[in-house]
Amino acid sequence: YIKKFYNETWERRYGFSMDENTLTLLWSITVSIFAIGGLVGAIIVTPIVKFFGRKCTLLLNNVFAVTAALLMSLSWLSGSFEMLILGRIIMGVDAGISLSALPMYLSEISPKEIRGSLGQVTAIFICIGVFTGQVLGLPEIFGQESRWPYLFGAIIVPSLIQVVILPFLPESPRYLLLEKHDASKAEKAFQTFLGKDDVSHEVEEVLAESRVQRNTKLVSILQLLRTRAVRWQVITVVVTMASYQLCGLNAIWYYTNNIFSEAGINHETIPYVTLSTGAVETVAAVFS
Repeated sequence: YIKKFYNETWERRYGFSMDENTLTLLWSITVSIFAIGGLVGAIIVTPIVKFFGRKCTLLLNNVFAVTAALLMSLSWLSGSFEMLILGRIIMGVDAGISLSALPMYLSEISPKEIRGSLGQVTAIFICIGVFTGQVLGLPEIFGQESRWPYLFGAIIVPSLIQVVILPFLPESPRYLLLEKHDASKAEKAFQTFLGKDDVSHEVEEVLAESRVQRNTKLVSILQLLRTRAVRWQVITVVVTMASYQLCGLNAIWYYTNNIFSEAGINHETIPYVTLSTGAVETVAAVFS
């Protein structure tokens, strides 16, 4: 439907149909530009979380989500595929910021004994989000030519939920203690998250970690790559992350319909078969 929208928009503007190569190029840009936005978001998140804090960063990040949702959902009405592409890159920035700030916030507000498993919650909900998108894309819901803009507009719903809930949660106690130097607010935040009155041990633990970090010599990326003692650790991390990006996951996420279509699966059946990929990924995330 979106490819058809691209072609019809092009024809209205220039008086002739878009050739297949141009259509493929525009479609590929639309799909992949989300990752470029994600890279931008991941790069700019560090100064943002330092200045605004973890909670406020997540709260303000909804501006990107709502802006992206409006651009993408109104692109069909406006007859502008550029709005859809711009919305995709802004949504990528939103994802890059949230996928950096959210694990940070979760790790800093959680008790040490469940910190690891709570960190996995982010990955689980990404899978649930993908699966939810696949469900909403079924022909019975938004998977029709007249309804696909609503699928992009649905992004506003979780954003509004976050805007309503987040103000009632305290800021990260670690951020309040180490970066704002507000011990009173940090103690109150710890008390809220941990559900107990005496949080002196937790406060002292954070201060002890801070003292260790201050005594640790920071190195540049170039120095890190030159340090023999950590070379195999660095190589392991880089190879693992590169393999994750090259394992075909993105192709499955973004081109599932094309893959199943080329495999000869009936066009009407594809949306339901696609659900299996999201379901398997969700089960794998929970299991891990």
